[in-house]
Amino acid sequence: MSLRDVLIALAYMIASACFVIGLMWLQSPKRARAGNLVSSLGMLLAILATLFVSGIKDYTMIIIGVLIGSTVGAVMARTVKMTAMPQMVGIFNGFGGGASALVAAAEFFKYATDPNMLTLDVSITIMLAMIVGAVTFSGSMIAAGKLQGVVNERPITYPYQNVINLIFFLTIVAAAVFLVINFGHPWVFLYMTVAALIFGVLFTIPIGGADMPVVICFLNALSGIAAAMAGFVIKNNALIIAGSLVGASGVILTQIMCWAMNRPITNVLFGAFGAVVTAGSGSATATTKTVKPIQADEAAILLAYAQLVIIVPGYGMAVSQAQHAVRQLADELAKRGVTVKYAIHPVAGRMPGHMNVLLAEANVPYDQLYDMDQINDEFQNADVALIVGANDVVNPAARYDKSSPIYGMPILNADHAKQIIVLKRSMNPGFAGIENELFYNEKTRMLFGDAKESLTKLINEVKNV
Repeated sequence: MSLRDVLIALAYMIASACFVIGLMWLQSPKRARAGNLVSSLGMLLAILATLFVSGIKDYTMIIIGVLIGSTVGAVMARTVKMTAMPQMVGIFNGFGGGASALVAAAEFFKYATDPNMLTLDVSITIMLAMIVGAVTFSGSMIAAGKLQGVVNERPITYPYQNVINLIFFLTIVAAAVFLVINFGHPWVFLYMTVAALIFGVLFTIPIGGADMPVVICFLNALSGIAAAMAGFVIKNNALIIAGSLVGASGVILTQIMCWAMNRPITNVLFGAFGAVVTAGSGSATATTKTVKPIQADEAAILLAYAQLVIIVPGYGMAVSQAQHAVRQLADELAKRGVTVKYAIHPVAGRMPGHMNVLLAEANVPYDQLYDMDQINDEFQNADVALIVGANDVVNPAARYDKSSPIYGMPILNADHAKQIIVLKRSMNPGFAGIENELFYNEKTRMLFGDAKESLTKLINEVKNV
């Protein structure tokens, strides 16, 4: 092995170590930024090493691509709102899968001119990279469309849907097997690619908006798997390792999200969860009980004289961009000696960690953020549970109502608090499409209105208490 080969291998090893360290640091909010930076530096090193070993003589197109991509990325990072971050993550997943598919296509046409150079393992990997990459691309675009509201958030179903999906899947597999045995045939490869793109759409549209956090994780895993396969195709160790890490972390996170909803991945992907509920205890509750509204000045008294207040953020907080107002209210309460903690449900919002990111943007101290397992036992000691835009993740029906679509899902024990204040625009149901029984609890008071406006009123009233 020459010195050049040793240096390239060493660069890839250092880059891989950066990926692992970066992922490890991302587990802690305090080290997350540093972890992201270390991972980025590792990827930069891997790219430079790859360009060095590639033997490319003209870097013009590469430089143009880097400039365009960097400009678009910088503009998106600066202009995309925090509420749209899940859509951005979905699009990034799609681009990752699309890039892997393009690599697979390029290698297919390269080997198609001389199939004798092709080995069996490479031909199989090319097909897998194309299929997984194409499915990830189209599926991620649909997921991003659902999150953005461009595509209907509710599950889109039609007769014989599973049968049609199975037919598409089997024809894709048949085309891949045919191409492995008889490499070449561009039209068969084109059919396999188009069918995989269509399958990605058909696979994603039956999944409701409530399951988007899981879908984001699952598509993230697929994008990593596609990247690893592309790495095998072009024999790039850094890409194999990076893709494997992304795929493995995505799979683990998908399992965590499914656990948080007490539902198997098969139910998430094929259960059409989130369809409008027309009957059941949730709808019946609304006709037999009434809610108890509260005004900002009354709510401010409850909060100001409390000893422990637990804030439960949800997607409603993200929509109204109320995270800064939440922190300001917490600061005012802290001045009065009130202990404030935040209860974070794993699937609150539209993607894993959505609430953590929003609150971190508002400079909420990390030590005030508590996961569900850490905070649930403390609700019974809380004087007030302040619900800011959360819905299904605090619905007590998940514990006992077997007819409820969220039955069995672990929830935050907000109903165990001594008093409950819910900030909500209206009585519209959450993503699960059912009424929230917490709203009709004897201890619950509803403060209707935009969350940011309601919090601003609360801040002013607390100052005057």
